[in-house]
Amino acid sequence: MLPASLVRADQPFQRLLPFLIDLAGWQGEKPEGMSMQMSDTSMTTATRDYERGEARAHASIVIGPAAAGALAPIQSGMNMQTSEGRMVTSTVRGMNVLKAYNSKDKSGTLVVALDKNAMFSLAYEGVAEEEALALADKFDWKAMQAATQAK
Repeated sequence: MLPASLVRADQPFQRLLPFLIDLAGWQGEKPEGMSMQMSDTSMTTATRDYERGEARAHASIVIGPAAAGALAPIQSGMNMQTSEGRMVTSTVRGMNVLKAYNSKDKSGTLVVALDKNAMFSLAYEGVAEEEALALADKFDWKAMQAATQAK
């Protein structure tokens, strides 16, 4: 048996944790991760929660089938507008992005396609859409993309 410290150091999620940065003015929890291997597939996630008063944000990097499913609206070019909010696909910084926003409770999610089965998302509540987009912009999407493609 290997010591637990050696086993944990080899986990794929470890390479993603440094991308879940501190955000100025926000209290960030400790980043966490999970890697799961199954016979025919694998999944890796890294997440971090942030708080600022009543406002909340949840950043995550996901690699695997769950990411591929979540990216379907981006790949289809989905755009939807209702009286309560919108879901819009676009290109930001050369990357495909889905922006969903609920104006009633000031909540939403920004999803960035890092690869066909990898994504970064920032879910938020109690934050205006413009501020949430500015927060998401502080993360290094290109570096995340490179890390999700590394074997």
